[in-house]
Amino acid sequence: MFVESALMSSKPNAPSKSQPSAAYGEASIRVLKGLEPVKQRPGMYTRTDNPLHIIQEVIDNAADEALAGFGQRIAVTLHTDGSVSVEDDGRGIPFGLHPEEGVSVVEIVFTRLHAGGKFDKGSGGAYSFSGGLHGVGVSVTNALSTRLQVTVCREKQVAQLAFSGGDVIEPVSVRPATASDRKNGTSVRAWPDPKYFESAELPKAELVHMLRSKAVLMPGVTITLTHEKSGEVQTWLYKGGLRDYLTQTLAHEPLIPLFEGAQFASGSDDTFAEGEGASWCVAFTEEGSPMRESYVNLIPTVAGGTHESGLKDGLFNAVKGFIEMHALSPKGVKLMPDDVFSRASFVLSAKVLDPQFQGQTKERLNSRDAVRLVGTFVKPALELWLSQHVEYGKKLAELVIKQAQARQRAGQKVEKKKGSGVAVLPGKLTDCESRDLSLNEVFLVEGDSAGGSAKMGRNKETQAILPLRGKVLNAWEVERDLLFKNNEIHDISVAIGVDPHGPNDSPDLSGLRYGKVCILSDADVDGSHIQVLLLTLFFRHFPKLIEAGHIYIARPPLFRVDAPARGKKPAAKLYALDEGELSAILDKLRKEGCREGAWSISRFKGLGEMNAEQLWDTTLNPDTRRLLPVAYGEPGFGETEGSFNKLMGKGEAASRRELMELHGDEVEVDI
Repeated sequence: MFVESALMSSKPNAPSKSQPSAAYGEASIRVLKGLEPVKQRPGMYTRTDNPLHIIQEVIDNAADEALAGFGQRIAVTLHTDGSVSVEDDGRGIPFGLHPEEGVSVVEIVFTRLHAGGKFDKGSGGAYSFSGGLHGVGVSVTNALSTRLQVTVCREKQVAQLAFSGGDVIEPVSVRPATASDRKNGTSVRAWPDPKYFESAELPKAELVHMLRSKAVLMPGVTITLTHEKSGEVQTWLYKGGLRDYLTQTLAHEPLIPLFEGAQFASGSDDTFAEGEGASWCVAFTEEGSPMRESYVNLIPTVAGGTHESGLKDGLFNAVKGFIEMHALSPKGVKLMPDDVFSRASFVLSAKVLDPQFQGQTKERLNSRDAVRLVGTFVKPALELWLSQHVEYGKKLAELVIKQAQARQRAGQKVEKKKGSGVAVLPGKLTDCESRDLSLNEVFLVEGDSAGGSAKMGRNKETQAILPLRGKVLNAWEVERDLLFKNNEIHDISVAIGVDPHGPNDSPDLSGLRYGKVCILSDADVDGSHIQVLLLTLFFRHFPKLIEAGHIYIARPPLFRVDAPARGKKPAAKLYALDEGELSAILDKLRKEGCREGAWSISRFKGLGEMNAEQLWDTTLNPDTRRLLPVAYGEPGFGETEGSFNKLMGKGEAASRRELMELHGDEVEVDI
């Protein structure tokens, strides 16, 4: 999750008459050619936080060769000069002239958008199943690299060429293969251009995880990662497949033995294409955060998609059928898919003939048929397993029923503090007079003393104040039926007018009472902790409020500078958010001729030290305050959830320690 700053300050009046714009004619329309669109808007084609995705595109091509049955080895090397090379022993990209384009095929692959060998699916195509489908991947890698070299060994010949910024700088040269050359395969070495990325460093942990995952999904294929600087070589070769991988990754013991299976459509199947299907391994645990990974044609789908929905449907329908057959469900309990799925950890690998992904980074599968494809194969397999292992089935049924009861109790908890269908507002809420959602704001204020100042300094028409006592409960691993045992969380939910929900729910937001829900805490370490606890609550149990842009963080100042009169400027009170802004204010005062030390600096220990006027000027006044809208970052919900789990999960102490060891020296702790 990231917080995007927006300074709500008064703007100078616009000129009464706008300046005439430049002439708009036929010549104004610009046509971007070749790889120019990628360079102009790289974020539309790849992740721009680091170059991992453009390297992954090359690795995916090598994996597609192995998936098609033409490769047994993929070697990745991290070179000391910052470049990365990927080598495979597949068929090698053709380098003869394209019959229609009259240009070497290998050059087309790396320089033309929407050109590739994976559009032609089916029995006559070069790839029946592949992750690539846009024909965009490696051309983006090429466009965003200062240099890219390609070597292809094929049909007793070796072809070489090189690019810079997507342009050919060394045309295709072909020579006969020698004894030292490989028989077949493609080698690509890329130097990512740092100007397109926030960080030029590859995240090593993510790269290792990706390569290890591909080895798991391709039993018998050897994958190596060589660190040229240290000489270290990591090798992955799995024969145990998904079961070994899930067992090694699980944090908690499974309730029942792992349920695994694989099924693919035959040539006589009228519903799905030959070879389509899935392999899976599922574990049910009673505690801890589930471990979930899914892939489509070996492409990691970190944001899930329709194949995961198919797994969810298959598991739910099989377990529900077992519970009904054995009459295990207590009266009044209605099962929902999440009752089964919420405690499931899994690794799912789907093969889809023509996958439709959301966006070029392929993090989510959108193919509608994948729901039916995976669900159709998983349901009968689990039904058979449960009928053969009735005692384990009853244990699983007990867990699922417990989840359903917890969910239903959570709903009842909210109702207990409502009367006649209308929420009874918390007594400590000082509400606003307006009922206009677009204007209304509620400030969740740390402490009663700060709440008092905020109540006196607010705009009574549009601003409400809800004081919070102490630190809110860490709600990351709290089930919903226990959530409202905490009065502060209950009061927040009732005051806002929205019930807790999950990321896949469709909550009723019609009762929302405020357009802006603002977290207002002290500008110190304790205040930051309260911010994190409240953000955890909203992300875990009110995610749709974040998606709809209703959650904000107020930024009160840490310092006040009392500046004397200087020249024509009168004495003034200036506020600084942090040490950096304080330095900037003092530098400005010196430039304005203010004598060194003529000013006085006071540090606010907390919001309670501010009087009502100061709190209005710095934090509540829409014209002068600073509010940070809370939103998901570019990686999206899935990666944000992983970060929160690392920070707030009870069983993640080792991950937090590793995080502090890596980044501890970058933080100045204010104790």
